Amino acid sequence: MNKFQNVSFADVQECLDYLPEHERAMVNRLRGLIFDCIPHVTERLNYNAPFYFKSKRLCYIWPGSIPWGGTREGVSLGFANGQQLHDEWNFLNMDKKKVIATRMFYTLKEINEHEEIIRTLLFEAAELDEMKSKK
Repeated sequence: MNKFQNVSFADVQECLDYLPEHERAMVNRLRGLIFDCIPHVTERLNYNAPFYFKSKRLCYIWPGSIPWGGTREGVSLGFANGQQLHDEWNFLNMDKKKVIATRMFYTLKEINEHEEIIRTLLFEAAELDEMKSKK
């Protein structure tokens, strides 16, 4: 455990087991999209939430049940370099952040309805990572 959270997970599966069923379903759906869209992506826990990496951090999934993240309900999908994504749908929210862009989901249906936009953003995030790694 750390000073900010009253839980500490050993791995992603332990994190998933901790979540209420409706959040776990949303997290698993988003995980599936990430693994489908970004070949060879690495998943690991940061701040007790699943984060996804290629050469650098690409995105994360933050369930509302995980303490400390500011999210209380639903599941947030965050993009590490969200300010660089071409979000022609105004789908992502920058809040007061300079770099990270997020989208909150409250139902599995909402994720499924926006699957194509999510896929497009994931593909673009992976492309940006690849371009940066070649520099």
